Amino acid sequence: MLQTTAREIAALTGGTLVGGATGDETVTGIARIDSREVEPGDLFAAFAGERTDGHEHLGAAHAAGAALSLVTVDRGAPAVQVGDVREALSQLAVAQLEQARRENEQLVVLAVTGSAGKTGTKDLLGTILRAEGPTIAPAGNHNNELGLPLTVLRLGADTRFLVLEMGARGVGHIAQLTAIARPDVAIVLNVGSAHLGEFGGVEAIARAKGELVEALVPTGRAVLNAEDRLVSAMAERSAAPALRWGFTEGDLRGEDLSLDDEARLSFTLAVPEGLTALDGTAIPAGRFPVRPDLLGEQQAANVLAALTAALVAGADPATATAALEGASLATGQRMEVLRAGGVTIIDDAYNANPDSMRQALKTLAHLGRSHRTIAVLGEMLELGEDSAVLHDGIGRLVVRLNIGTLYVIGDGAAPIHHGASLEGSFGGESVWLGSVEEAQAVLERTLAPGDVVLLKSSRDAGLRRIAGPLVARLEERGPLGGPTENGDDA
Repeated sequence: MLQTTAREIAALTGGTLVGGATGDETVTGIARIDSREVEPGDLFAAFAGERTDGHEHLGAAHAAGAALSLVTVDRGAPAVQVGDVREALSQLAVAQLEQARRENEQLVVLAVTGSAGKTGTKDLLGTILRAEGPTIAPAGNHNNELGLPLTVLRLGADTRFLVLEMGARGVGHIAQLTAIARPDVAIVLNVGSAHLGEFGGVEAIARAKGELVEALVPTGRAVLNAEDRLVSAMAERSAAPALRWGFTEGDLRGEDLSLDDEARLSFTLAVPEGLTALDGTAIPAGRFPVRPDLLGEQQAANVLAALTAALVAGADPATATAALEGASLATGQRMEVLRAGGVTIIDDAYNANPDSMRQALKTLAHLGRSHRTIAVLGEMLELGEDSAVLHDGIGRLVVRLNIGTLYVIGDGAAPIHHGASLEGSFGGESVWLGSVEEAQAVLERTLAPGDVVLLKSSRDAGLRRIAGPLVARLEERGPLGGPTENGDDA
């Protein structure tokens, strides 16, 4: 946070000094909601979450050096008492961003949204922009009404770039977030089938995602996917000019996209003459090689979107592409590659929808040319009344892609197994398992060196709990070699 006193925080939030606070306490760190992460000078927000109430950890936070707390109940620690801690954080974020913009004319705020890929794109933007100046783009998906203010409150006096991720559970949610932090550059990746059950259809998803570009002022810039019809059309909803990116069309192109034998992507960034950055300066034209350490064609779109936004924000193309050389994502469980005991595990179990599931399976199939492939798939949540049909289609795709073995986990994902079986899976290639624990036991027993395993499901389906223990078990076991119980190259 920018240096702020307790008295100023109370004035901004309409709060009251309690717990012996004098008003002179000065916050010099950042805002945190986890007392275990508190460092000297931080502001501890005693947020009441689903699992614990931050008020129970005020003592630990102040013992760790918290300068002040935000509370709804006076528990005796120096604090500002407010009616709603989350709302108070939002009020502080608005004030801090306004102050930062007044004091630092170079500050650029970038915000990214989309049905898939926004966390990875945010991570990539952070990697690129750090080569240009002090950048805030924290790992994780802090994309809601609590996480976004906490990200804004990391602002320092010298911050050059603030990268925000904005998610939505319905129409109006992104508008609420942009009221906290209006972006200078708005990036919309795609409109897909994620959260269909909550939104009711892709047109409603498009309305929600487009709220990001509606927040732009004329001096801002919209960065839009030229190859997604619903996204490209959002240019009409923005007061700011749009710059479109794509591999087959757009103002800025990715060309010669390819995957190597290990499915690592590369392409050429083609920047034409005549493009300008946010400050009106010309973006240097030319062709620049892009070689991050990322798997799958689906990541290429995220990389191109991040590069386009970075150039608009003022990054140099040569510096930007060089910053991505060998880069990986800061946030785990997004096509994260883990290796143990000769086995390669692709952990993509933080989130899933039909679009991202299809892309991940295509990447796995690409690797199947030289490896035995195993897809471990769980339920895709929030798909509404079309859930069974969409899961069924994923099972059929697994068979068409000739993936060696399919393990389907849990009742909600069972239509994947049914679809695979009806499409032509035979001889036990598709197996339904009732629990994550059962899946982990089967994998520990059957995996052999050279195998490539994809773990993919929505976060709350539970597959995200498999990778860590599985890696530990494989490392303990070592590269045993030999066939699995399913035979060679099923």
